Amino acid sequence: MTETSSHPADNLPAQPPDSPPDEPPDPGADEVAPVHEVPLQGVAVPEADPVAPVAPITEVPGPDLPATPGEAPAAAAPVSGYRMAIVTSVTVDLPVQHPTVVLRETESPRRQLSFSVGLQDGIAISHALRRIPTPRPLTHELVADVLQAFDVDVVAVRLVGRQGSTYFAELDLRGPNGRSVHSCRPSDAVAIALRQPVPVPILIDSRLFEVLGDVAPL
Repeated sequence: MTETSSHPADNLPAQPPDSPPDEPPDPGADEVAPVHEVPLQGVAVPEADPVAPVAPITEVPGPDLPATPGEAPAAAAPVSGYRMAIVTSVTVDLPVQHPTVVLRETESPRRQLSFSVGLQDGIAISHALRRIPTPRPLTHELVADVLQAFDVDVVAVRLVGRQGSTYFAELDLRGPNGRSVHSCRPSDAVAIALRQPVPVPILIDSRLFEVLGDVAPL
């Protein structure tokens, strides 16, 4: 006859003997933890900004480069500037009866510019250039005396343009009321300038030397 114990602990299965404790992990060994993808719920992910298209770069030909293959570069337009000049002579070349006034640059390359004037204008410029006295004041000498009486100085004479064989000039004046510029004929401007007690600069637009044909005043 088998004896059965009525105590509950007596009916539990036998416990296995205690297992030895786990060994500590090797510090030199890398232990990678598994990565679990967790879905995002209710979180808005910002979208990347769209990349704007880049416009193609078009090469613009410079002033020294031809615009198209085989095309020569365009010639640069003459730059306006003034060259100082002096009156060298007033001559008459027969059979032409109109005197010619010759102006020459004071600096290299010492180019010359000549224009025709009326007979009386040529005589007035020749007298003023040579300091020849006259019994009665000539017209340009009278104008020079009036300017001095009113304390008006001639700052400069400028040749500013040409149309055909006609030249355009300016008389730059400065007086008690300020400065003023007056359009005039080159012969009048030169004759008045030569009558001043102080030498007056005669300035020529450089385009008149460099451009053939008409030159519009600026």
